[in-house]
Amino acid sequence: MLTTVEQLTRPTVDGERRAHAVVIGSGFGGLAAAVRLGAKGYRVTVLEKLDGPGGRAYVFKQEGFTFDSGPTIVTAPWLLEELWTLCCKSLADDIELKSLSPFYDVRFDDGSIFTASGDPVAMRAQVAALSPGDLDGFDRFMRQSKKIFDYGFTELANKTFPTLGKMLRAVPRIIALGGHRTAYGFVSSFFRDPRLRVAMSFHPLLIGGNPLSVPAMFCLIHHLERKWGVHFAMGGTGELVKGLVGLIQGQGNVVRYNCEVSQILVEHGHATGVALADSTRIPADIVVSNADAAWTYNELLPTTARKRWTRRKLEKTKYSMGLFVWYFGTKRKYPDVRHHTMVLGPRYGELLTDIFKRKHLADDFSIYVHRPTATDPALAPPGCDTFYALVPVPHLDADVDWKTHAETYRQSVQRRLEETILPGLGDAVISSRYVTPDDFEVRLSSYKGAGFGPEPLLLQSAWFRPHNRSEEVDGLYMVGASTHPGAGIPGVITSARLLDDMVPHAHELV
Repeated sequence: MLTTVEQLTRPTVDGERRAHAVVIGSGFGGLAAAVRLGAKGYRVTVLEKLDGPGGRAYVFKQEGFTFDSGPTIVTAPWLLEELWTLCCKSLADDIELKSLSPFYDVRFDDGSIFTASGDPVAMRAQVAALSPGDLDGFDRFMRQSKKIFDYGFTELANKTFPTLGKMLRAVPRIIALGGHRTAYGFVSSFFRDPRLRVAMSFHPLLIGGNPLSVPAMFCLIHHLERKWGVHFAMGGTGELVKGLVGLIQGQGNVVRYNCEVSQILVEHGHATGVALADSTRIPADIVVSNADAAWTYNELLPTTARKRWTRRKLEKTKYSMGLFVWYFGTKRKYPDVRHHTMVLGPRYGELLTDIFKRKHLADDFSIYVHRPTATDPALAPPGCDTFYALVPVPHLDADVDWKTHAETYRQSVQRRLEETILPGLGDAVISSRYVTPDDFEVRLSSYKGAGFGPEPLLLQSAWFRPHNRSEEVDGLYMVGASTHPGAGIPGVITSARLLDDMVPHAHELV
């Protein structure tokens, strides 16, 4: 790791100084921001606490298995293509994206299965198999999902909300679309069958939201999936991270690991650089934080610099759920298990209430199972399968001692999977590791160990969310899941995209 300021602030080869941008964190938001800043002429230094890139998209490798630790679903691939285009390259130069069809299975506790895809005919057949009387409701729901998408994704997600007035001007349209209702309530107005209500409303969980609480604007995901499909990067999501690091290096910029930022330096209300945990001070013209917003404001900024996002306000904010993720490899293959499967427990609304409201770790649970070797067998040794099982759990406000409870909980997850989709799992596992909300807090600097930052409630979205241009300090910008527009690969890449209209070109700062 570099230890002197001079090494990090040297001029360019021609002797002319270029404006320097420091990016804190190498998750998708930070890497996308670095590419965009490089395209605007900045000399960019990305500082990563871990020993490799990715943040929540870090890659674990053990016993011949490759585990993507976080994001596994790629939608709106044009957002990635745009980053490669900025570097005069094509995404296909570095990444093979494979379209999945079908997208995923939803396995209900009664054993019935709903298979989601981008094929309208196949989807109607799936609805009819569960509840023929809901076909008309499905057609109406998909039409409304497109209308919500056209406004929510195309317009709202691609603009900033620097003032409350701008936010309020969007409210009438949101109400007209039904977007102010809860996702589950909105879905229930179209479907009578309880299974379809679940299958069509669980999607906010993928970005940290409770379907019983978050706005129905998130029902745009259905049209988004149909429009651009669901994809997987061959080699794993980590290949996308590797590709983005390559773009940054190709611009002449750097990503440095084992560099933990301990403080954002502020002079006269302007961010002037960062200090590392080893006391190295790195000056910068602008600072972009891809770290968790609550962590950034609570731990990295001096309290004198904070007016809106005080410790008290951040404590009162409602946060997304925590995650228990078990990564495991098996010495046999499970060919009947799809790439993505939702294994649902016996409860839905009550379980969500336990997780988000009561902060109670229930005995029952629902599981998202990722089997990437269904698409890319090279992610496991020959004849083997790679998996992860992700379980939504309460964040660290819950009274759970994960240090003593984690292995017991893992065994419960294993038993559930053996009973449902992975028979003989206990005898088949040959590689295993897990992470808990404790790991999210300690390793990923995630406030309360929440998996996705602030929960995307109506009054915690857009203007109400930490702004992309910090309200507290000039020259400080925010990207990632905890700022606008929110979590998920499209959301965090869009957060970096929004910087284009905020950050001056490098030549304007020198």
